[in-house]
Amino acid sequence: MYVDLVVLIVLLLLVLFFFRRFSSFVYAVAILDIFLRIVTFIKNNVPIPELQVLIDKYCPSSIPAIIDKYSSGIFYTILMWAFVFIYICFLCYIVKTFIHKKK
Repeated sequence: MYVDLVVLIVLLLLVLFFFRRFSSFVYAVAILDIFLRIVTFIKNNVPIPELQVLIDKYCPSSIPAIIDKYSSGIFYTILMWAFVFIYICFLCYIVKTFIHKKK
């Protein structure tokens, strides 16, 4: 089922439609990926089987997991490099914000 892919694409398109800035897109991707990783951490470290099954059924582990699930070959490589580029931009935005807050 493509529910996780559709939800990811719809969320990113909504961010682009409402905010229309590349930085908003970068922040949305990073926030979504960090959220998915936190949920996966909770799934792996909270010993409640019902919660683990629920999270495993409805929540992918990360954005790279979604990319891996629905692509392969050169398309996978291109998407992963785009994802790395987005995280590099996110890191630059965070460092820039941190430096400006120090002044």
